[in-house]
Amino acid sequence: MAAAAGRLLAATVARSGRAGWGEPCRASVVPLVPSRGAIVTRSGAILPKPVKTPFGLLRVFSVVIPFLYVGTQISKNFAALLEEHDIFVPEDDDDDD
Repeated sequence: MAAAAGRLLAATVARSGRAGWGEPCRASVVPLVPSRGAIVTRSGAILPKPVKTPFGLLRVFSVVIPFLYVGTQISKNFAALLEEHDIFVPEDDDDDD
């Protein structure tokens, strides 16, 4: 948590261009998110397309399936906790019609 707060503070300082209340910071700043600011060269030539990173189905499933499983376990345990403490107990419907 502290590391994330430190990175956020460093990014804020980098965007504002100040290291404190004094003079602006002169150090070079590495952007947090890579971006491409120019699409043409100084002479007017169009730059080539940037390289795309393929985001295959294997990567999608390797992220989605474990987090779905973890979310299912968390909700199942929380439902059991609520039922144990009589906060939420589902009623049994007797359908003897």
